[in-house]
Amino acid sequence: MLNSILSISGKSGLFRLIKHGNNMIIVESLKDKTRTPAYGNEKIISLGDIAMYTDEEDVPLRQVFKNIQEKEGGKQIQLDVKKASANQLRDYLQEVLPNFDRERVHPSDIKKLIMWYNLLVENGETDFEEPAEEEVKEN
Repeated sequence: MLNSILSISGKSGLFRLIKHGNNMIIVESLKDKTRTPAYGNEKIISLGDIAMYTDEEDVPLRQVFKNIQEKEGGKQIQLDVKKASANQLRDYLQEVLPNFDRERVHPSDIKKLIMWYNLLVENGETDFEEPAEEEVKEN
């Protein structure tokens, strides 16, 4: 599931991959369901390819989302990221990823993580399991 959810640099929110075209892809905003093209010159990354820095090895974003899902009981995170201090954000991440790298993971990264998680839950995108081998080969 996370492999078809995209982050596009310069555009807020998350997008679902709809269709591949010539030198572009068609994406649908998870927020308002509008469809737009995204071009090859834009920085587009699949959430399945993102990892969080830790003191040991990087942890895939899907594992961080699973940890949050377990902590929150599958519901949205109630922490208000607009009003939360840097320490509150770090404290929250400490609960779900105790060994995160405090020097390389910034408060803005934690805010984005929380906003992405809430947007995914709001849209029913809660399958954070590792894709089966066949699914990986198809993409």
